[in-house]
Amino acid sequence: MVRWLNLLKANLRKEYIELKRYMPNTIAMVITFFCIFLGMFAGIQLVGDPGSQDVNTQYVIVNYIFWFLAMMVMNSIGWEITNEAMRGTLEQLCMTPMGLWKVMITRLISTTAIYFFIIVGLLYVSMAVTGQWLNIDVIAILPILLLTLISMFGAGFMIAGISIILKQVQAFLQILQFILAGLTFVPLTVAPALAFLPFVKGVDLVRNIMIQGVTLSEITMGDFFILGFNAVFYFVIGLGFFLVCERIAMRKGLLAHY
Repeated sequence: MVRWLNLLKANLRKEYIELKRYMPNTIAMVITFFCIFLGMFAGIQLVGDPGSQDVNTQYVIVNYIFWFLAMMVMNSIGWEITNEAMRGTLEQLCMTPMGLWKVMITRLISTTAIYFFIIVGLLYVSMAVTGQWLNIDVIAILPILLLTLISMFGAGFMIAGISIILKQVQAFLQILQFILAGLTFVPLTVAPALAFLPFVKGVDLVRNIMIQGVTLSEITMGDFFILGFNAVFYFVIGLGFFLVCERIAMRKGLLAHY
C-alpha cells in the first residue's frame, strides 16, 4: 500500500508540474474547449426552438463537460505511452519494480484528479455564462461518476495497449475525439443498446440528475447493475488487453526504441 501511495504521489506531482510548466498550452486547451461550448450555445440561441432553448442548453453543458472528461481520461493514457516512447523512457517504466500497468493506472488517477478541478471550473463558468444552473447533487452524482470512471480506465488501457505496439496513433486518437463526442451527445432513448458502452449509461444518469433533478433513491438497481457490469467488464478486459500487448511489445523488442 505504501508503494502504491508513493507511486500515486510521484505521478500527481509529475502531472501537476507538467501542467504548470507548460501553462500556455494548458490555458489554450481550456480556452479551446470553452470556445467549442460557446459555439454550441450560440447555435442553440440562433437556430434552436425558443421553447426548448433552456433544456437544450442544459443538455449541451452536461454533454460537453463529459466529452472533455472522457477525452482526458481515455485519450490521455494513449498520449502518455506515445510520449514516453518518443522520450526513450518507456522501457525504463517497464523495468520499474511496480511494473508499467501500475505506473499507468496511478498516472490515470492523477490525470483525472487534476483535470477534475478544471472540469468543475468549466462547468460553473458555463452555467454562469448561459444562466442555466444545474442540479449539482454530489451524493447522487459521485457513485455514478466513480463507476463510470472505472469503465473509462478500462477503455483507456485498451487504447494504451494499441499505442504500446503501434506507437504512432495520433490520428486514431484524434478520430476517437469525435467518436467520444457522438457517444456523449446521443441520448439512450434514441439508442438504448449504447448503455453497455464504457461511459454512456453514466452520462445518461448524470444528465437525469443534473437536468431533471432525479435523486439517488430514484435510480433503479438495474441502472446500477449496468454501471457495475460496465465498470468490471471494461476494466478487466482493458487491463488484460494491455498486459497482452505489453508482452507482445517486449517479445518483439518494441519498448527499447520508437
